[in-house]
Amino acid sequence: MIEIKKLKKEFNNRWITKGVDLVIPAHQMTVIIGRSGEGKSVLLKQIIGLIKPTSGNIIIDGKDITLLHKHKCEEVFRKVGYVFQFAALLDSLNVYENVGITLIENGVPHDNVLRIVKEKLALVNLKQDILYKYPSELSGGMKKRVGLARTLVTSPEIILYDEPTTGLDPITVRIIHELMFDMQKKLNLTSVVISHDIEIFKFADNVALLQDGQIKFFGDSKTIWESTNPYIYQFIRGLPEGPIKNEVQED
Repeated sequence: MIEIKKLKKEFNNRWITKGVDLVIPAHQMTVIIGRSGEGKSVLLKQIIGLIKPTSGNIIIDGKDITLLHKHKCEEVFRKVGYVFQFAALLDSLNVYENVGITLIENGVPHDNVLRIVKEKLALVNLKQDILYKYPSELSGGMKKRVGLARTLVTSPEIILYDEPTTGLDPITVRIIHELMFDMQKKLNLTSVVISHDIEIFKFADNVALLQDGQIKFFGDSKTIWESTNPYIYQFIRGLPEGPIKNEVQED
């Protein structure tokens, strides 16, 4: 479980997160949605320790990472994988090297690295014939899956996804969402997904809406379309910000 309490972050006298309170259940997929510029990625990067909060607490498996020394934080983060928005593959490395880079850098023997890389590629439905191809030879969807395979190499218990379907066509978007769902169920992961794509509601367990630096809604994704929460009502129908219709009442 991940628990976020009164989390705030300031950049250049501008508050991005303004007191976020959120409990992310273990072994479920939770999607954090919100309009562009609301600070969704900043929130995710605070959870993974890439950005230090101005104040507040982030508790992962009972340990508050905002209070831990660096080496203790690293112990917690070994349980956490991060999937970057644009896969962040290294152009000069082939698929085998990109996926196995952590193992290679830690001196794991080649045969073991190759076996693990093949296992992780199979998990994301990629064939071994791409092992020695370079990112420039892969489609956008394949790059996303290679990025996920790289994250799986360390056998994380928690995976954080930053806009995993950005720039993909609708068919590939669905394939990636189905893959994320399958991984979450098969490996019993805790998945946290930053997204603006409402298609993912079909696969997620929970939805949290970030607006004006705070969580304005948290609920079951299966009933999201029936929600009368005014913030959700505006977001999923693509309505402009402003006064809500009188018939819409906040949950």
